[in-house]
Amino acid sequence: MTIHLHQGDLPLGIDWGRSVAIDSETMGLLPGRDRLCLVQLSAGDGEAHLVQFRRPADDTLPDYSAPVLRGLLTDPTVEKIFHFGRFDIAVLQHYMQVRCTPVFCTKIASRLVRTYTDRHGLKDLCRELLGVELKKEQQSSDWGAAELTEAQCAYAASDVLYLHRLHDVLAERLAREGRTATAQACFDFLPTRSALDLEGWSDVDIFAHS
Repeated sequence: MTIHLHQGDLPLGIDWGRSVAIDSETMGLLPGRDRLCLVQLSAGDGEAHLVQFRRPADDTLPDYSAPVLRGLLTDPTVEKIFHFGRFDIAVLQHYMQVRCTPVFCTKIASRLVRTYTDRHGLKDLCRELLGVELKKEQQSSDWGAAELTEAQCAYAASDVLYLHRLHDVLAERLAREGRTATAQACFDFLPTRSALDLEGWSDVDIFAHS
C-alpha cells in the first residue's frame, strides 16, 4: 500500500482509468454542520491519494475549489465507486458543489444480493468476500486536525483500496441474481437521494402513502 497525501487538490497527471474508488472523512455525520476534511481516492492499483482540506486560521471554511478533483468527480467517463455513497455524495455536493455521476455503491449492491445477512458494512464485505480484515480504530478520530497521523492516513486509505475488488465481486452477483438493472437504477438515483437528504427529507419516505 502506498499513500500520497495532498493539500487542497489532486495533482495533475494521475491516470484513474475507467473507475475510481472514493470515500470522505468529515467532522461528523451531518453534512450541513460537520465540514468535509478529507477525500480519499484509489484507482484500484494499491495506491491511495488523500486530499486534505485544512481550515484556515481566520475561522473560514477551507478552500474547496480543487479544480482537478472537481473535474474527476464530474467526469462522465469515469465511474465513481463508493461504499454508502449516499453520505459521501451528499457531502461532496454540499461542500464542493458537484454532482457525482456515474456511481456504483457497494453497500446498495450488497443489500440487493447478500439478502442472507443484515451485515453490509465495509468491514463485513471485505471479510466475507475478500478475506481481508479492516482495522476501524481511527473511524471516530479528529479528522479536522491540521496534521493527520500515520494511523489516520492508513485507515482512510483502507476505505478505498478494496472497493474495486468488491465492485467486481458484487457486480458478478448482481448479474447472477438478475438484479443488475435494479441496482443501476438505484445508483442513478443516488445523487438525487443525496440532494433530498441535504434539503431536509433524510428521514421522510416521499414514496409512502401517508
